[in-house]
Amino acid sequence: MSSQPIRSPVRILGIDPGLRRTGWGVIEVEGNRLVYIGCGSVEPPEDLPLSSRLLAIHEGLATVLGNFRPLEAAVEQTFVNKDGVATLKLGQARGVAMLAPAMFGISVSEYAPNQVKKTVVGAGHADKNQIMVMLKVLLPKAEPKSADAADALAIAITHAHHRTSAAMRLKVVGL
Repeated sequence: MSSQPIRSPVRILGIDPGLRRTGWGVIEVEGNRLVYIGCGSVEPPEDLPLSSRLLAIHEGLATVLGNFRPLEAAVEQTFVNKDGVATLKLGQARGVAMLAPAMFGISVSEYAPNQVKKTVVGAGHADKNQIMVMLKVLLPKAEPKSADAADALAIAITHAHHRTSAAMRLKVVGL
């Protein structure tokens, strides 16, 4: 009879990028067990120029990374909407959201919004209320104060469920 290796918990940062509010959520996963660690949002003043808002997002995420010390990170992929300018600006916020963990030496995985919803709720077209209900089930101690923080926790949960396949994809492409 052989014993199973002891698994140490893995701390994961989920990021929901946005120029007005970038949500973040930190969980730990140990086997199948999920534990809520913290969540919130980085909210740069809207009257700042774009470059200053991007800097504020970076500084806010760097603080979160320094305080919570995650081992892995996940970011929601940008969906393309009808407003091309808004999509490009969101892409810039997303770039900062990916850069911050990378500067700490943390690998960053990406997940489509429908994949996040399907993982957390079971349906790829779930609404914000359904996500909040499932967050209460999966992370009972979590009380996100914004939809962006809730989405970030959902992204972290998605990574917790798909992290082994994400790691395999990185090995296959040689990263």
